[in-house]
Amino acid sequence: MDIMIAALMFPGLFLMIFLGIPIAFSLAVISVMAGWFAFGPMVFQQLYGSIYSAASNYVLSSIPLFVLMGAILEKSGIAKNLFDAIQMWMGKLPGGLSLTTIAMAAVFAAASGVVGAVEIMIGLMAIPAMQAYRYNNALISGTICAGGSLGTIIPPTVIVVVYAALAQLSIGALFAAIIFPGLIMLSLFALYVLGRCLLRPQDGPAVTTQDVERPLGEKLGITFKALVPPIMLMIAVLGSLLGGIASPTEAAAVGVAGALILSLINGGLSARSLNDSLAMTVRITAMILLIVAGGTMFTGIFAVNGGDRMVAEIAESLGGGQLSVILFFLAVTFVLGFVLDWTSIVLICVPIFTPIVRSLGIDPIWFAVMVLVTIQTSYLTPPMASSIFYLKSIAPADITYGQMCRGVVPFIMAQLLTLAIVASFPAIATWLPDRVVGF
Repeated sequence: MDIMIAALMFPGLFLMIFLGIPIAFSLAVISVMAGWFAFGPMVFQQLYGSIYSAASNYVLSSIPLFVLMGAILEKSGIAKNLFDAIQMWMGKLPGGLSLTTIAMAAVFAAASGVVGAVEIMIGLMAIPAMQAYRYNNALISGTICAGGSLGTIIPPTVIVVVYAALAQLSIGALFAAIIFPGLIMLSLFALYVLGRCLLRPQDGPAVTTQDVERPLGEKLGITFKALVPPIMLMIAVLGSLLGGIASPTEAAAVGVAGALILSLINGGLSARSLNDSLAMTVRITAMILLIVAGGTMFTGIFAVNGGDRMVAEIAESLGGGQLSVILFFLAVTFVLGFVLDWTSIVLICVPIFTPIVRSLGIDPIWFAVMVLVTIQTSYLTPPMASSIFYLKSIAPADITYGQMCRGVVPFIMAQLLTLAIVASFPAIATWLPDRVVGF
C-alpha cells in the first residue's frame, strides 16, 4: 500500500500543476496527502522538520546573493553596453546579431545564472535589432531561447548551488565541471548559426557597415569598458570559489559588491534601479525557496512511503549495469522537465538518484553534469518549454508559437550532442575539478 501511495504521488503532482496550482503549493499538498497514510495527524510535525532542514541549510543562503548580483547588472544598463560592444565586432558576420545575442547570453548567464532573467533581458534588446534586419523569426526565437538556457550550464549558476547542496558535492567542483561542457555547447550554438546563415544569408543578414564601423581605438575603448568589467566580476566570483578562498555565500557576496561597483562606475546605479533589483531578488528567491521547501517535503514523504526502494528496484530490473541506470535517470529528468521547473526537478530527483548513483560506483560529478545538460535541454523542448514561455511573454505578435518551436529544434540537437560528448568522454567534466578546486 505504501509503495502504491508513492507511485501515485507523481501523477497527483502533475494533475495539480495542469490545473494551474503553483508548483510549491502542489508539492506541499501532495506531501500532506501522501504523508497522512504514513503518519496520520502527526504528518504536520514531520513536514515541519523538512521545512526547517531546508530553511537552515547555510549553502542555500548564497542563492539570494547570486540573484541580486544578476539583477543589479540587468537594471544598471551594463547589459545594453555589452550588446552594443559585441555587435561592433560580430555584426558584420553572417548571422552576426544572433552570434552577438549568444555571446552576450553567455556572459550574463555567467554573471547571474538565472535562466528567465537572462532570456528576458537579452530578448528585449535582441528582438528589435534582429527584426530591423529582417532576421528569420525561427532563428530569432531559437537564438534567444538557447542563449537564455545557458544560465544552467555557464557558471556560476544557482542550479549548481542547489544541486550540490542536495547531493553533498563541492559547489566549487561542480562549477569547475560545467565549464568545458558549457564552452562546447556555446561553440556548437555559434557554429550552427554561422553555418545556417552562410547557406541561407536571408535568414540572418550581416549588419550594414555604417552601423558598426568605428575607428579601431574607439572600438577597443568601448569594448574594454563594456566587456572587461563583467568578465572580471565572473573571474572574481569563480576564482575565489574554485581556489578555496571563499565559501559559496562569500563568493556570491563578492559578486554583489562587484556588481554595485560596476553599476556605480557605469552610471546606472540609482535608488530606483537598486529598489527594482532588490524587489526582483525577493520575488525570485521566495519562489525558489518555497519550491525548495515543497520539494524537500515531497522527497521525504516519497521515501517514507517506499518510493526510493521502488526506484532502486526499477533501476536494478533494467539490467545493463551503469549505462541503463544512467539512461533511465536522464530520461526521467527529461520528461519531468516538460512540466516542472529546474528547482522542482532537482529537489525531487537528486535525493532519489544520488544514493543509487553512488552505490553503483558512478562518478557523481560526471552524472551531475549530464543531469544539468538534460535539464537545460528540457527547457527548450516543446510543448511545455519554459524558455518558449519566457520568450512568448515579451515577443511581438508576428513571432508565432510554431516559429518558436521550429527555432529551438537545432539548438536542442546541439544540446543532445553536448550530452553525448560528455557521456562518451567523462574527463570533460571531471578533469578540471580534480586540478583546480581547493588548489
